[in-house]
Amino acid sequence: MTLTQFYTATSLDGFIADENHSLEWLFRQEQDRKGALNYDDFYAEVGALAMGRSTYDWVLDHEFKEKPVEEWKWVYDVPTWVFTHREPRVVPGADITFTGDDVPAVHDAMVKAADGRNVWIVGGGDLAGQFADHGLLDEVIACFAPVMLGAGAPLLPRRLDLETVEVHRNGAFACGRYRVVKPESSVE
Repeated sequence: MTLTQFYTATSLDGFIADENHSLEWLFRQEQDRKGALNYDDFYAEVGALAMGRSTYDWVLDHEFKEKPVEEWKWVYDVPTWVFTHREPRVVPGADITFTGDDVPAVHDAMVKAADGRNVWIVGGGDLAGQFADHGLLDEVIACFAPVMLGAGAPLLPRRLDLETVEVHRNGAFACGRYRVVKPESSVE
């Protein structure tokens, strides 16, 4: 069964990027690539992914800084959807769909493209919240870094009830897998 998951790292005070939209704080943290809830094992189960425009622009700026466009190689090998209403920079040859459509319609296409594997909501927190608002987010996997940012982009800028499935230490991170508690259908 395909799960839709928000897998992310966050500061202890709940920010996924600092107030300057930087992730430099994250890259200073020790992570075990073989430890529980590690990225490599998680990504091996991903068949499609979605990200917001800010995350997409961050990836381009971080991965392709000072490289000519003809040297760009997209960092993901699965179909990607980028939610945006602005004209994006395009990575040549990458399987990326730019969309301004509503989350439910795009989610159906993502699940189909994932072909039995999972759908990853890469970022940001608001996009993951939109999937949750439509009852389409199944899990949150959060790795908490031992750093306090004080301000920035919140992990999830809305209420979301979760059930703890598992908790582990991975390098410097405390990582948890949480099942999204979906509201009971009302019976009339």
